[in-house]
Amino acid sequence: MRLFHILLLPLCLLFAQVGPGAGLLLVEVPKSPEHMCIKKRGHCYFNPCPTFLTHDGYCYRGKAKCCYWEDRGR
Repeated sequence: MRLFHILLLPLCLLFAQVGPGAGLLLVEVPKSPEHMCIKKRGHCYFNPCPTFLTHDGYCYRGKAKCCYWEDRGR
């Protein structure tokens, strides 16, 4: 029984290693509109955007607006 455990340990360690390029799978996953809005440093508002924010896209299947601060002069 001890021999089985000794042989099983290297096998488990071999398959537990994360191979190079494993993170590339996450890049191809489409991002939700809410994630893209937050990435642009915006917020999702169910009411109209405040006057000092710019409307750019929709969140929550079109029920909310993505509003963000427009940088002028940068």
